[in-house]
Amino acid sequence: MVPEQGEMTKSANPEWPVGTGEMRTLIRRHDWASTALGPLPRWPQCLRNTADILLALPMPGILLWSAEGVMLYNDAYAELAGDRHPWLLGRKVQEGSTGHTDFHTTVLKTVLSGRSLAYRDQEFLVRRNGGLQPVWLNLDFSPVPGESGEPAGVLAIITDTTPRVLMEQALRSSEARLSEIFARAKVGLSELSLDGSFLRVNDELCSMLGRSREELLSKGVPDVTHPDDIPKSIDALGVLLGTGEAASLDKRYLHSGGGIVFARSSISRLDDEEGQPSSLLAVTVDLTARKLAEQALADSEARFRALAETSPALIWHLDPEGHVRYVNPRTSELTGVATEQLLGAGWRDFLHPEDGPGYIEALTQAQQERKSLHYRFRVRDREGQWHWLATHASPWFQEDGSYAGHVGISLDVTETVLAEEELTVSNERLKLAIEGSGDGIWDWDIPTNKMLYSPRFKEILGLSEDDVLEGYSDWEQRVHPEDLHPTLTALRACLTGRSASFQSEYRMSCRDGEWKWIMTRAVVVARDVHGQPLRMTGTVSDISEKRRSEEIIWRHANFDTLTGLPNRRLFRDRLDHDARKSQRSGEPLALLFIDLDRFKEANDLLGHDIGDQLLIEAASRINGCVRASDTVARLGGDEFTAILTDLDDLTHVEIVAQKMIDSLAAPFQLGNEVVYLSASIGITLFPNDAATPENLIRNADQAMYAAKSNGRNQFSYFTRSMQQEAHNRLRLIGDLRNALAGNQLRVLYQPVIDLRTGAISKAEALLRWQHPKLGMIDPPRFIPFAEESGLINEIGEWVFLEAARCSRHFGSRLGKPFQISVNKSPVQFMSRSEQADWPSHLKNLGLPGSSISVEITEGLLLNASSRVAERLLQYRDAGIQVAIDDFGTGYSSMAYLRRFDIDYLKIDQSFVRDVATDPGDRAIVRSMIAMAHELGLQVIAEGIETPEQKASLMEAGCDYGQGFLFSRAITQEELGRALGMN
Repeated sequence: MVPEQGEMTKSANPEWPVGTGEMRTLIRRHDWASTALGPLPRWPQCLRNTADILLALPMPGILLWSAEGVMLYNDAYAELAGDRHPWLLGRKVQEGSTGHTDFHTTVLKTVLSGRSLAYRDQEFLVRRNGGLQPVWLNLDFSPVPGESGEPAGVLAIITDTTPRVLMEQALRSSEARLSEIFARAKVGLSELSLDGSFLRVNDELCSMLGRSREELLSKGVPDVTHPDDIPKSIDALGVLLGTGEAASLDKRYLHSGGGIVFARSSISRLDDEEGQPSSLLAVTVDLTARKLAEQALADSEARFRALAETSPALIWHLDPEGHVRYVNPRTSELTGVATEQLLGAGWRDFLHPEDGPGYIEALTQAQQERKSLHYRFRVRDREGQWHWLATHASPWFQEDGSYAGHVGISLDVTETVLAEEELTVSNERLKLAIEGSGDGIWDWDIPTNKMLYSPRFKEILGLSEDDVLEGYSDWEQRVHPEDLHPTLTALRACLTGRSASFQSEYRMSCRDGEWKWIMTRAVVVARDVHGQPLRMTGTVSDISEKRRSEEIIWRHANFDTLTGLPNRRLFRDRLDHDARKSQRSGEPLALLFIDLDRFKEANDLLGHDIGDQLLIEAASRINGCVRASDTVARLGGDEFTAILTDLDDLTHVEIVAQKMIDSLAAPFQLGNEVVYLSASIGITLFPNDAATPENLIRNADQAMYAAKSNGRNQFSYFTRSMQQEAHNRLRLIGDLRNALAGNQLRVLYQPVIDLRTGAISKAEALLRWQHPKLGMIDPPRFIPFAEESGLINEIGEWVFLEAARCSRHFGSRLGKPFQISVNKSPVQFMSRSEQADWPSHLKNLGLPGSSISVEITEGLLLNASSRVAERLLQYRDAGIQVAIDDFGTGYSSMAYLRRFDIDYLKIDQSFVRDVATDPGDRAIVRSMIAMAHELGLQVIAEGIETPEQKASLMEAGCDYGQGFLFSRAITQEELGRALGMN
């Protein structure tokens, strides 16, 4: 029995609300008589109870206000609102705001009109601790009805999200700093998946391996590792994953140009928050130069020892005390003393008494002045005869600057001691012969313009030793005209003393008329008293092979190996160049982005060999539609671009685009196959649409997608709205990343009906996205974004887990398994890693495999790699059934149906829509059902909306059906009621 108003007033506690809190005290003291609620003693018990509940809530903040002022709020709101708010009761809510007056006015006006409002992560400035501080809040505003039922006040529920927002901002900042470090590192950096696939690479690693970022991200570490080094790489990876200890190993990588890259890779394990390995970080340092230097050093040492051992000269090394540390066999032959006896002995012991003191003094002076020594002395041979030795020695110093002795070479010049000039020339030519071993040698007497050429020099040019060269003039005439000016410029710089040496690479004509690349190095070896050059000596190296190799490397780096067109790198260079040229000349240029429609289907159906031929022929047709001054490039896959320059009439652009579309629409006759393609072309203009090449490319890409979305086989110009659409698309992808964590995704279930009995046989799990601002979003709008961003794996696994729990719930209630069908994206199906093992998870839930069926597309079977086949076998062994969704819209054949264990065919609703009225569709549906039954498959028809469609399908023998005729997609609770569960 409800007490009368008077009774309630008499029994009310005059000290209500009970307690000593600040808000409770303010309520007791406030003059409520002037408000719509009336004096405090007259408040009904239900209102008091509501106020007690709100005041006791520690969170969230609660605020109730109307146009007359604030009626009620709890301590949680006072804490959120800041230092100035505890006195706000009965006042306007705007009086407690810090710069948010318009906001509260707008909210009050909107909510009193009957609408609710919700704000997420709204930033405010509140006064706390004597100063203004930013906070982020979730606010939900709802109308509060008055006595007449019309909205009379506003109820606000407020939650502080500041810690989460600050954490997200910190995470974004941390990711930005990590990306900056990754990009600027001067060593190769890469993030790897646990199976060795590249997840992220920096420019330094791409440059080191001679590969594009796109190429590396499509490969794994074994793909670019020398085959002999793969086992030790796998062993190191196993130790790292098992122990977590960083691994470092020297290994060889495969350069895209065919070379070997020696490197040291240090690999560390990156763990997730639970301490489980999530990915790997590899730091790769290029050791190629060091390895080559070590090899060169070893080769140099080997050549020196071979030269020293066979040299007719005496080669020796003295330690700082003048004792012999090394001598070659020739020294022992001349002196008659065994090498073992010479080592450790004093070199002075073997000198002529007259030559010893002067030689020791010369050694000491050379050491002090740190310069080479040229000296002549006599030594006694085994028969007691004295031989004159012309010695060239140099002091040798350690890295720390300490004297380490002398090294030298001594020649027996006894017979030529009186021919000083000839001896000097002989020694000089010997030095040149050693330094230029394997190269041609020339000597130029500059005053007479006479030149001497070695046999090797003539051999390089294909000349015989008997061929006579006419000196300098003949050399100049043989230099290629394009190379003559820079070569003579470098030569004059050396002759005039502006350069210490002459070095140049240029082409010279050979006997057979061919041009050969050579490199010349030379120095002026004599000048007169006025500094004018008298004599120059140099060497010539044949570098034709080196130049050819560089040309091949350049082509590989700049041209597509399949089509011969410029690749992405050369395309960017030419676009940058043409954009600058267009800016100078004022004539616009056009960029065309060309994508082959349905190429992937043809490539998957006919094989990659036919696909490659298609690309070659398509490239030829596109290139045939432009002028020689324009550029056609292949960016990768089936994407091409064309740069049209020097445009004095923009109608030329449309003519070229339509010519490309017509050319590509013509049949492709490839062997026994005839293939039909089309093209979608996006067009953008410089500088009208964009001021930079980067934006120009992005605009052309967006225009191409617009052409493809509008039906393909056409061209589309870039518009500003496309840019907005692209921004919206990126924003939706960003929101999708938080959808699962934000509990925005929903799984609904559409019953599948047994057409013979009319009973619900099973259900299909259907995903929906309840966007906080855009409302309910259907899968066709966001699933492509999930596949593109990689979120499909996480979302797909979540849908499976929800469906499995639903199946267990209904199975336990029905006393028998209840099957739920789950759609699995091809991207998710072919992923290298699967977050959940479906058969194992069903086993852990105590569910048979038949509780779940997997719906796949026809295209997946066309690309049935070993991974796909293996996973289908796992499903079969676990009892999980498989259905082909949207059957009849793709390229499946009976061969695929026989090859794999398929349980259901789902007829696409495009065939069901007119099955009752169109004889053609009816015949197609009958054929599908008959074929499926012959193969032992059951048939499910989608999109049944009318009794006539149902009747036609039942007449054709269809097993199951689903559609709006039976039920829309419903919640789990609604499905339970449909199954007769209360």
